[in-house]
Amino acid sequence: MSRVAWLEQGAAHVWRPYCQHRTAPPPLAVTRAEGCRLTLADGRELVDGTASWWTAAHGYGHPHIRARVGAQLDAMPHVAFGGLAHEAAYSLAARLAALLADASRVAGGEGAGSLSRVFFTESGSVAVEVALKMALQSFHNSGRPRRTVVAFDGAYHGDTFATMSLCDPTDGMHAAFAGSGLRVVHMPLPAPGDHAFEERFATVAGDVACVIVEPLLQCAGGMRVHEGEALRRIRRACDARGALLVFDEIATGFFRSGRRFALEEAQVVPDIVVLGKALTGGTLPLAAAVASEAVFAAFLGPESTKALQHGPTYMANALACAAAHASLDLFEAGDYAARVARLEAVLRERLAPLRSRPRVVDVRVKGAMGVVEMEPGSAPSSDVFASRGAFIRPIRLARADLVYLMPPLVIGGADFDVLAGAIEGGL
Repeated sequence: MSRVAWLEQGAAHVWRPYCQHRTAPPPLAVTRAEGCRLTLADGRELVDGTASWWTAAHGYGHPHIRARVGAQLDAMPHVAFGGLAHEAAYSLAARLAALLADASRVAGGEGAGSLSRVFFTESGSVAVEVALKMALQSFHNSGRPRRTVVAFDGAYHGDTFATMSLCDPTDGMHAAFAGSGLRVVHMPLPAPGDHAFEERFATVAGDVACVIVEPLLQCAGGMRVHEGEALRRIRRACDARGALLVFDEIATGFFRSGRRFALEEAQVVPDIVVLGKALTGGTLPLAAAVASEAVFAAFLGPESTKALQHGPTYMANALACAAAHASLDLFEAGDYAARVARLEAVLRERLAPLRSRPRVVDVRVKGAMGVVEMEPGSAPSSDVFASRGAFIRPIRLARADLVYLMPPLVIGGADFDVLAGAIEGGL
C-alpha cells in the first residue's frame, strides 16, 4: 500500500471506533465514494458491502440528494430548533407522519394508533434515548411512575449509556457496562411453542414502562431473525399490562428488512418508532423518535415540568432534513420493495452453499441482509475481502463472528458478484 500522508499524520491522534489499536491493521484510506464503490488512495476500487453502516441505500453521491442539499445550503444551513422553525423540518415531520399513517393502515392487525409526533435528533442512539425518556416520563407525568424497561437477548440499540443498558448483557459488545444504566430486564424473544417471554414478563409487568425491540431483524447484536408473530405476542403482552411498545427501526426501516417498515410485515403498530440510517440516504446525520398522539398527550399541561426536556444542538438540522426529503423522494419514485425482493433472492442463492464450509455455523437472509455466522475468532479480516475487491467488515462477538452483507439497495449484478465472490473466496 502506498503511503498516504494525511493518514500517517493523523493516526497518532485519531481514536477509531470498535477498534483494538494494538492489533488492528490501518484503516483503508478512501478518497471518493460513488454509486456502490469506494475509491482508495492507492487507486483500488472496492464495492461497499455495508453501505456505510447500512445508510447509503441509494448509493453514494446521488445527484438528487446532492442537488436538494445544495439548494438548502444556499438558503440556510442550520438554525437552532429551540424557539425557531424552518420549512425543511416541519414539512419532513408531516411527511414522516403521513408515511407512518399509511404503514399503520397497511399493517392493520394490532397496534396503538397514529404515529404522528416527530422528535428529531442527530443520531440513532440519541433517538432511542429520547424514545426511552418519552416512555418513562409519560408514566411519571401521569402520576403512576414505572421505571423498568424490557429488552431482549441479542439486542443492540446503540452506544450511549441508556442504549448500552438495552444491549445483550452477556454476548453483546457492551457487557462491560451491564447494570450501570437503566433498570432493564432482558428476556428471550417469544418463540413458537415457548411461553418463557410471557411468564417472565408477568413477573415484572407492573413496573414496565416500555418494551423495546428491533422488529424482525436484530442487527449489530447478532443478525438474528424472528417472525412477526413474536412481535404480535409482545404487543398483546404490553396491551394487557398497560406498557408501551417501542420499535427500533433504525436499521430495519426504509426497506432493509423487505417492506417500507418492518411494522408493516409484522402487522403491529408500536407506540413509538425510532428511525434513522437510510433516512438521509447516508448523506448527513439525522434520526427521529416518532410517538403516538396518546404518548404526546401525557406531556401536555400547564406545568413546564411535564415538558420533554431534551434538545440536541443540531436537532432538525436543515441540511439533514433536505437530504431526508430527497431520500424519501427516491424511495417513493422507485419500487424498492421489488429491488429488495430480488436482492434477497440472490443473497439466498449465493450464501446458502456456504453452510457446508468449515467453521460456518449458520447462514441467514432477511430482506437486503445476508449473514454467514462463523465460530468465534474464525472470520477472515477485512483485508482478505479487500484483496478481492470488496469492503466487508465482520462483526466479532463473544459467541460468534458474523460475515455479513447489507449493501446499497440499488446494487447491480456486477457489483453484487464482487461481494459474493469475495465472501466465497475469503472463506
